[in-house]
Amino acid sequence: MNKLKTLAGETALYGLGSMLPRMLNFLLVPLHTINTFSRAEYGEITKLLSIVAFVNVVYMFGMETAFFRFATRPGADPKRVFNLAQTGVLLISIPLSIVFYVFAPAIASALGIGAHPEFIQWLTVIMLIDATVAIPFAQLRLQKRPILFASAKLVNVGVLMALNYYFLKLNFDPNVGIGYVFLANLLANALYILFFIKTLAQFRPAFDKELTPAMLKYAYPVMLTGVAGMTNEMFSRLTLDWWLPENFYGTISNEDALGVFGASYKYAVFMNLGIQAFRYAAEPFFFSHATSKNSPELFAKVNHFFTIAGCFVLLGVAINLDLLQYLIGSEFRIGLTIVPILLLAYLCLGIYYNMSIWFKLTDRTYMGTLITVFGAVLTIAANYFLIPLYGYTGSSYAALICYASMMGVCYLLGQKYHPIPYKLGSELIYAILAFVLIWVSSMIPAVVQWMATMAHLALMALFLLVVYLKERSYWRAAA
Repeated sequence: MNKLKTLAGETALYGLGSMLPRMLNFLLVPLHTINTFSRAEYGEITKLLSIVAFVNVVYMFGMETAFFRFATRPGADPKRVFNLAQTGVLLISIPLSIVFYVFAPAIASALGIGAHPEFIQWLTVIMLIDATVAIPFAQLRLQKRPILFASAKLVNVGVLMALNYYFLKLNFDPNVGIGYVFLANLLANALYILFFIKTLAQFRPAFDKELTPAMLKYAYPVMLTGVAGMTNEMFSRLTLDWWLPENFYGTISNEDALGVFGASYKYAVFMNLGIQAFRYAAEPFFFSHATSKNSPELFAKVNHFFTIAGCFVLLGVAINLDLLQYLIGSEFRIGLTIVPILLLAYLCLGIYYNMSIWFKLTDRTYMGTLITVFGAVLTIAANYFLIPLYGYTGSSYAALICYASMMGVCYLLGQKYHPIPYKLGSELIYAILAFVLIWVSSMIPAVVQWMATMAHLALMALFLLVVYLKERSYWRAAA
């Protein structure tokens, strides 16, 4: 139980450093969608940032996970492993950045923003900064320094919000337009370099004829997994306006539909960032306790309580969309029906991340690649068939099909190679309970907002009561 409490505490602190900043970043959505950018312009932002997410995975090359794995091995020198990992990241990201920067005009033209090659250059520098500080951030996680981690993230998002407000409300130039979003990110991320200036100054490029190839061999499948994972994550946002039939939504253009989809997708942040905060704490936790004789039972308990928390988030967001809808512009709200589907999809993804520990601990990272590639194929196929039929709702179901299938395959393979006694039955019951309560909520007439909100809170309290009654014996046994 003490181990679980430690993990919960570190997750909360990492939440301050990752979830809270991005939740605050979510507050940029009303700034961007209410009387600032049109649906088509917001769709352009969505597409460009989706491309950046893909390329960022290649920049990182899976070296964060390799750093954790090799720095925690018995007899390892974490400082040397840090230098090796940082060297690998920079040797990949710097040449790529030079290519993107030099060919920015051609890339901008291919993406339909030929008048603004500087957008590509700004995004390139953002990716290079992110790559440069990725291993230093991983080092903070390994050293269990979540307060420093959180401080850097919070300062970054504070500056980012201030710059967005300044550029978009106080010093807006239509000729720059959506470029202000990228420029604000560039300036805010540049502060990371100052934050890690001492760490970066102590860095020395390194190569080890045994460790370097071993780390690259370990990291390469992780990178491929990341690319496939980004296909699952971002593919629909890149192809929606391609595969959506013209006039599917009547007077709303395909570009507008992408903007609506992108804004509605932001609500998945409530689940996705909780997962991210948990991963920051859980990855080193899993590696640190991998050799413990009771690690399978411990990992099962972690997943069990993670799933309960995820179901509660799903319920809380889905039944309170009547209030949360005001965080985006009124012309974007028609897409909010997809939010519960996306929340469930990301809950499945979070469970998959928990279950994926088996192939990391058994050095079978290639299995993760195969599973994620399988998910990417499902994503592409499901989007291809569902978008023409159901529009962005079809894209949302594609995400659910992908992540649920990955979760199922990962569980089945994990039970073969590294069995863990997950409590799948009760976890499924909680998911069903959450959707039953969402349905009950939809039956409650919202005559007066405060009364509807109180009813929603009562449903959330009912969920927690069921959890307490069902889990108190298991919690005591875990203690």
